[in-house]
Amino acid sequence: MNSIFKGLLPWLLGAVLGLGMAVAQAAVDRPSEIPVPQPWTESTWGEQLKSGPRPAAYLFTTSYCSTCPDAFETLAKFSESHVPKVALIPVMMDVGGAKAQRHAQFFTGLTALYAFEGFEPTIRQTIDPKWPNVTPYIVLVDRHGKLQRAIGPPDAKALRAWLR
Repeated sequence: MNSIFKGLLPWLLGAVLGLGMAVAQAAVDRPSEIPVPQPWTESTWGEQLKSGPRPAAYLFTTSYCSTCPDAFETLAKFSESHVPKVALIPVMMDVGGAKAQRHAQFFTGLTALYAFEGFEPTIRQTIDPKWPNVTPYIVLVDRHGKLQRAIGPPDAKALRAWLR
């Protein structure tokens, strides 16, 4: 039995190392598929409302938000067959650059990525003065520019109204 194991050992080690290298390479390759985050400043929200994509879903998130990927997935699944394509935009509130890209790997299907650049409380106030700084904070913009706001994933009724 030892001779069989000794004969298989190089093959098993090669397979394990090869799989490990493939997984590691996939982890390295994945961030390149994610767009570089654009800066989200005090003026960005007004610009997005004036000339940004419609319909759109903005998910305001942080690197430590454990429920944000699930909320994003709910939006993505609901809107996947909608024509025209829905803009799905995560906005990182606490990290930028490469760190934002790493956290954005959980947002499959995103169409753009933003990261707060500036004083976070002031930027947040431009989005919604009543926002209690809880994430995920989601703003749905329908094709006419009407807004719906939610903490956590919107319910089915709100999602249907958004893409009506």
